[in-house]
Amino acid sequence: MRFAPPNPLRIAERATGLNSISVRSYNERLVLSLLLQKEATTRLEIGERTGLSAQTVSVLVRSLEQEGLVAKGEAQKGRMGPPTVPIALNPEGAFSVGISVGRLHTDLVLIDFVGAVRFHTRLANPEVEPGSNHTEFLETIRTAVEMLPKDARERLAGVGLALSHDVSDGRDEDASFKALQSEIEEKLGISVFVQNDITAAASGESLFGAAKPLADYMFFYLGAQLHGRLVLNHQIYKGNSPLSFDCGIDALETELKRHDRPLDPLWERSGDWEAYGDLVGPWENRIIEQMRDCVTNLSQFLEFDTVVLSSYAPQAVCRDICNRFTEASGFAAVAGTLFPSPKAAGAASLPLSSRFMVEQR
Repeated sequence: MRFAPPNPLRIAERATGLNSISVRSYNERLVLSLLLQKEATTRLEIGERTGLSAQTVSVLVRSLEQEGLVAKGEAQKGRMGPPTVPIALNPEGAFSVGISVGRLHTDLVLIDFVGAVRFHTRLANPEVEPGSNHTEFLETIRTAVEMLPKDARERLAGVGLALSHDVSDGRDEDASFKALQSEIEEKLGISVFVQNDITAAASGESLFGAAKPLADYMFFYLGAQLHGRLVLNHQIYKGNSPLSFDCGIDALETELKRHDRPLDPLWERSGDWEAYGDLVGPWENRIIEQMRDCVTNLSQFLEFDTVVLSSYAPQAVCRDICNRFTEASGFAAVAGTLFPSPKAAGAASLPLSSRFMVEQR
């Protein structure tokens, strides 16, 4: 069984590349890592960031271009010397499937090489809808893959599986999840990478979302509970014990039940929370207070000034929490940008980071 690394596998400000042809695969990963961190770059910047010679960079870029992993942009004129040609990832260069197994539903996405969602669906879990089973999961993955042109299906990097279990420490998951992983690998012939769902969401925001330009920040995921991860120099740390607080959407659900409010919009990905307005405000206050306490305590020992809040809750709710948190704490807060399912998109980032990026040293 393979476990995806617990970090997004970013590289340092200056990584060391080798010019020997025997390690070209590593150098190609080095170039792709840079491109996954930035929208576009140039050969000159790649050389400056990696220490590789100009000739080696040219050979690498040409090879990656021939493989369809990168593409040249339009030449930028107006500077001294010859026009600069930017290089960026080719969105069609690789694809990945991400599966997030939640309490009520399972989200499945297909993303391309730059993180754009090409397909998304939601399935009821077997315990919620007895007719659901692994066969439906397999057929849904097949459907997602078959949406790709035939010549692009070989570019599928794998399937990322995000579980609420703490799989990163090697403990056994439920038998049903093991069976699902085995079925995917055996019946579909696709490699599966497993990770804790909160860590996967943090990886996704780091690779494709709001945290992409950030090196040091506090990551919060707002789901049934409020979960936290500390990110330093692009590395994700979960500590010795889970950082979870009972002020998440479960707490709001409890308040809604007390006031006989409808619950369906709460757990729907396009749910309208405006009708909950008088109850959402006090609930947000609890979240903001918990986030502030957590960040204040950590800031006594570590230097960071930004908070990222990711959630499947409506964007307007997340932005409101972030704005109010900034006013209350003095820390900058940004809402995550991975929708409709941050955990599934984060899961889909795992095969891409594992196959195309180098580990930060």
